[in-house]
Amino acid sequence: MSQQQKSTPRRAAIVGCGDVSVVHAEAIAAIDGIELVAVCDSDPARLARAEAYAGVPGFSSAEALLDAGGVDVVHVTTPHHQHAPVTIACLRAGVHVIQEKPLAHTLEVAETIVDAAAASTAKIGICFQNRYNVSSVELKKLLDAGALGAIRGAYASVVWTRTADYYRNAPWRGHKAESGGGVLINQAIHTLDLVQWLRGEPTTITGQASTRKFAGVIDVEDTADAIFTHADGTTTTWFSTLSAPTDRPVELELVGELGTALIRDGLTVRWADGRVDVIPERAAPSGGRAYWGVSHELLIRDFYARLDDPEPFWITPAESLASLRMLTAIYEQSPQSTHEGVS
Repeated sequence: MSQQQKSTPRRAAIVGCGDVSVVHAEAIAAIDGIELVAVCDSDPARLARAEAYAGVPGFSSAEALLDAGGVDVVHVTTPHHQHAPVTIACLRAGVHVIQEKPLAHTLEVAETIVDAAAASTAKIGICFQNRYNVSSVELKKLLDAGALGAIRGAYASVVWTRTADYYRNAPWRGHKAESGGGVLINQAIHTLDLVQWLRGEPTTITGQASTRKFAGVIDVEDTADAIFTHADGTTTTWFSTLSAPTDRPVELELVGELGTALIRDGLTVRWADGRVDVIPERAAPSGGRAYWGVSHELLIRDFYARLDDPEPFWITPAESLASLRMLTAIYEQSPQSTHEGVS
């Protein structure tokens, strides 16, 4: 880091002071050259807690924050339906953005962010931080090198647990008009992103989303299954649910002619000749929930390091449309009650 960066830190603000904002605040505190200068939330109680936690001024709206000036980067950690208005306002103001997934709660709204990013001089990065996990990085290297040989197929699962109180404590999570959906768009979208990043966006999708455990509590899905067919004709079998008794490790398995690679708490590669390579995952550096992945800080650090680069940050809004297209295809094949929020 240059001396100028050390003497003139990037000024960051967080808009949306819910659970995941803590991970962003901890990352900002851990990275040299970044200073948290403001927090923002429309809920007075959450804003007061954030002000006390961070020791910085608070704003009740993104508009007020931007009008006050003095911010270089805004971290958007709001509920899904609030992503677009905040992100677009920042981009139009020339303020850089790190935004949580999903890009938006609908494809139509997400495309407005893509357009705003294309028209802005500011940078934007979308938090698909699991691409920075050791297991993901090492598997991508193997695939790019052709080390596994021709891929015969893949399997992916996100099998976690939630309670009715999870939705009661933050009602937007269970309302399709605000969240855009359930397990697919809120929890499993990170793994959907890895499937398309590692294997290519599917050309054909068959699947269904349904509400198995929380019918009467939410109007979005808690369970979904699918078959993704890729350009080479092979498939990825998919299952996700929030009905398990406890959170299981996310699994992503690729079966190749020369070996099978499994992401599950790290990467295990079982080669056809009998060798076994085990690559452990790094430990989570912050107090954030383990199932968020361990790499938020790495993504955030990388984003700030690239702010002066002429090209866009590599996880762009346009790139982030792929996972939304995948889950939308499943919703469109599902009962009306579980997909009205995504169009």
